[in-house]
Amino acid sequence: MKSRLLLSAFGLFFSLFVSAGAALGTKDSAHPLKYSVAPAPEWTDLFKRSHGWFGADGIFSVPLSGVDKNNNLGNESTLLLFSDTFIGEVSDGKPLPGYTMVNNSIAYFKGNNPDPKNIRFYYKRGKDDKPASIFVPEASTAARPQHFWLGDGFVNKELEDQLYLFAYKVERTGPGVFDFITPEVSIIAIPRASNPPFAEQRQIPTSLHIRNDRLGEGNFGAGVWVNTRWAGAPVPDGYVYVYGCVGKDKNVVAARVKPKDFEILPSWRYWDGNGWNQNKDALKPLTNGASDELSMTPLPDGRFLLIFQVMGLSDKVGMRIAESPVGPFSEIKEIWTGPEWKEGLWTYNAKAHFNLSKPGELLISYNTIKDDFWNAIKKDADIYRPRFIRLKFE
Repeated sequence: MKSRLLLSAFGLFFSLFVSAGAALGTKDSAHPLKYSVAPAPEWTDLFKRSHGWFGADGIFSVPLSGVDKNNNLGNESTLLLFSDTFIGEVSDGKPLPGYTMVNNSIAYFKGNNPDPKNIRFYYKRGKDDKPASIFVPEASTAARPQHFWLGDGFVNKELEDQLYLFAYKVERTGPGVFDFITPEVSIIAIPRASNPPFAEQRQIPTSLHIRNDRLGEGNFGAGVWVNTRWAGAPVPDGYVYVYGCVGKDKNVVAARVKPKDFEILPSWRYWDGNGWNQNKDALKPLTNGASDELSMTPLPDGRFLLIFQVMGLSDKVGMRIAESPVGPFSEIKEIWTGPEWKEGLWTYNAKAHFNLSKPGELLISYNTIKDDFWNAIKKDADIYRPRFIRLKFE
């Protein structure tokens, strides 16, 4: 999530620079991975807009077929999830008077070709016809106002193809940009074939907020990996893995559950360093130095690739190789230095989009923002939207 990152990231960033053409191995370096990284301007330009939706953070991608694999040509539609979103008209690079911000929005993307004709953005319209958030916490009241920032999600083919999304409840604690807390996580369940604004949605309260004396505070929902045969996983074990990012060290933690039991919270198990524990307080970190939004994707050789922004907020996109969905992990390799940082933009929350990637590649996004974005957006509508790079495997 954007603002929580900005609060804690400065002073935590550490430099582990490695050039983009390097070889990456696991801890024993027995099987190095050779790669190169380059911009993906056709994807970046897809989100440079002057009408309606013109900026947001987040951008999780959920294949609505339920199949999440490289070069997913059979997937006709991908749901894109955004958190804080600007909506209005843009002229000469500046928003015109009357633009507004809502707390979440979505888009549908057809196929795998980044053509503007293939994407449609959606947000809700209020009674006054003004833009509004699609997802609003049912518990929100005038005395305790809340809104949702969105995490990752997936389509569960073992529960009637329902769409499940993680949603963080946000409460403001003061007038400042960074005056807020995220004390709870909900799961939003949406029936198959439901259309925005998803009137049929169910909001499921959970215990997936983490407050741990050893690790710190955070939330599950930072990334989801569906390691099942029906999802297209190359080495399936039948579980849904859900990741979180916790504390000032940006610790990555994991939970898993069988897809059929996804709504049964007592069936969830949490990685304790040795195995899967029913007690959430027994959590042990898989690794650290990651970001509040991240991704785990498989490699052809059975290993996994964790993509993230180094320490949440920095100019570096990082990756680690894992031997399994819970490690062990390689050291961080910094695969990209965001040029936007030198232009005065902060970069954060990198993640991969496996379903939208071509064979032998991994499409990766990261977000940009300025420290005083409430005022900066008035002068430049282009500061707050996803940027994309492409990781190519040799």
